Amino acid sequence: MTVLHERFPFVECGPASDSDILRCHTSRLLEQVRTTRGWIDPDTICTQTTYEAALLSAGAAIEAVRLGGFAISRPPGHHAERDRAMGFCFFDNVAIAARWAQEELGIRRVAIVDWDVHHGNGTQDIVADDPTIFFASLHQWPLYPATGGADEQSETLLNIPLRPGTGDEGYSEAWSTVERAVLRFAPDLLLVSAGFDAHVDDPLAGMEVTADGFADLARRASTLAPRVAAVLEGGYNLQTLPDLVGAALDGFNGA
Repeated sequence: MTVLHERFPFVECGPASDSDILRCHTSRLLEQVRTTRGWIDPDTICTQTTYEAALLSAGAAIEAVRLGGFAISRPPGHHAERDRAMGFCFFDNVAIAARWAQEELGIRRVAIVDWDVHHGNGTQDIVADDPTIFFASLHQWPLYPATGGADEQSETLLNIPLRPGTGDEGYSEAWSTVERAVLRFAPDLLLVSAGFDAHVDDPLAGMEVTADGFADLARRASTLAPRVAAVLEGGYNLQTLPDLVGAALDGFNGA
């Protein structure tokens, strides 16, 4: 198993601020996560430390943008909609980081690509109407959360639903479509929602991507914008996850 801190330099990150969260979410959701003790939905529970953890996770995504790094953080974020926590997600880390980059760094155009096995419905909900942010998602179809169908497309929105059993070759072919769309958009910053639950041994889905497949996606993503950062999303086999993140980090670093 890969021991990530022995192979790659890392920094600890501070929390996002409430104002960072409110660029993407409602004050009602912020207060709900701050105060709830119990289940928000059948997959998503708030405890006394959830709010702090969610702010730290969003803060790690912001720091990844600042440093050009990979935010290894939980809880994930890409299912959190503007006014709704769901699917293990409370705040949409990658969308928060994108809006932070625009506000604090003066970055104009941001592309977000999501290779998690589940559709990034929260990110789509937040950014789909923003002409300065392009969003693409590759995901198993049909699967939770039952969004991201082939009919959900626009000038700055690309959904690529993939059949169960898709492996490295199918993802590589789909990624070529993503590449062309991102290059047409010409972003100043590319953010990757890097989920690893499309791996062949992940228990929550039915895809067959390998570590080499994730490394290839990361390697190709690293060439698509002047600045690139990534944020951890899903990945639920704790035995394989460190090696998969390590493979992606090698890919982002051009190895």
